Amino acid sequence: MMQIELGKSVELVTKGTTPTSLSEKFTKSGIKFLRAQNVVDGKVLIDDDILFIDNETHNSKLKRSQIIKGDVLLTIAGTIGRTAIVEIDEELNCNQAVAIIRLGNSQIHPNFLCHFFASNSAQSQFTIGKVTATIPNLSLSQIKKLKIPLPPLPQQKKIASILDIADDYRQKTKALIAKYDELTQSLFLDMFGDPVTNPKGWEKIPLGKLSERIVVGHVGPTSDGYTEFGIPFLRTQNVRPNFINYNDLAQITSEFHNKLKKSQIFAKDILISRVGVNRGMAAVVPDDLNEANCANVVIVGNTKFLNSYYLSFFLNKSFGTKPEYGYSVGSAQGVVNTSIVKKWPVFNASLELQNQFADRVQAIEAQKAQAQESLAKAEDLFNSLLQKAFKGELTN
Repeated sequence: MMQIELGKSVELVTKGTTPTSLSEKFTKSGIKFLRAQNVVDGKVLIDDDILFIDNETHNSKLKRSQIIKGDVLLTIAGTIGRTAIVEIDEELNCNQAVAIIRLGNSQIHPNFLCHFFASNSAQSQFTIGKVTATIPNLSLSQIKKLKIPLPPLPQQKKIASILDIADDYRQKTKALIAKYDELTQSLFLDMFGDPVTNPKGWEKIPLGKLSERIVVGHVGPTSDGYTEFGIPFLRTQNVRPNFINYNDLAQITSEFHNKLKKSQIFAKDILISRVGVNRGMAAVVPDDLNEANCANVVIVGNTKFLNSYYLSFFLNKSFGTKPEYGYSVGSAQGVVNTSIVKKWPVFNASLELQNQFADRVQAIEAQKAQAQESLAKAEDLFNSLLQKAFKGELTN
């Protein structure tokens, strides 16, 4: 398959910049100003967080980064490689984290190009060209030098169509999973109300009076205890809102596990991440992690007056919203500690109502699990087709 250099085959490769003074240059309305977070799943996402610039800035100061319908956008700073085809028929502009590729009279099909950016071939070139600074980024010269396998235009369209169909199924499955998440959040608010405003007037009781065990997991050296196969060892990165992320799940030896009696965890315990970007996130320990261990999380257990699923949702809804749901400021980032957790006020809803909520959540989660299995298959199919496409193996 013939290969071409991107910069020599398109009309324009450029990128945006950020106005020098936020207070002077960004406005409440005007020309929409895109950032990397506005390039999602192949589309330009216009949401409540969109920024605006005035016409003068758009037409003079930031003229080189004007975006038109049909342009291909590529994120080149932070999260590298997300793409979108501009379908919005209005004036747009962008910052330096977004590259603009204008195809013009090029023989490259826009959908084909977007799919190429997700391929192993493109990703390996991104890795070689990536500048590792505070934020990883690609330069325009590196983008222009990208080598693209280029079959004839009719074949590009056919390949893009096959990949579009596979990707559409993948995106619809993702959207279904997101709907299940929205449903559980709505269910909590419907049954208990907002923890911050407490519209139902629930009595509040400190969590320390409702739990017989609130302790901190292991804090300290762990390298000597790690092993390839052993006891699961959850860390702060494994705790996400209302679920445990099994990616990067460490293992420790039985000997080390037995030394860490205090941080051993059991099914239906609640784990609360103490530090970092996950700080304050809470999740229930699932049955398959019973008698595991943990580090740098707060463990809430023996909650006979609280349903674990109810408590997890309550904590995720309330953390950081008011001072009583805050965290200590003993470090630059702040740390969730047991003295704070014990004081967190929790709605004293009846255990019967909590159990009803948990039963409904678990029914929804069962449906979500099926959707996640479908998504895994959809991802495998799409990735298989994607790699075949750019090896010249997807001809039918």
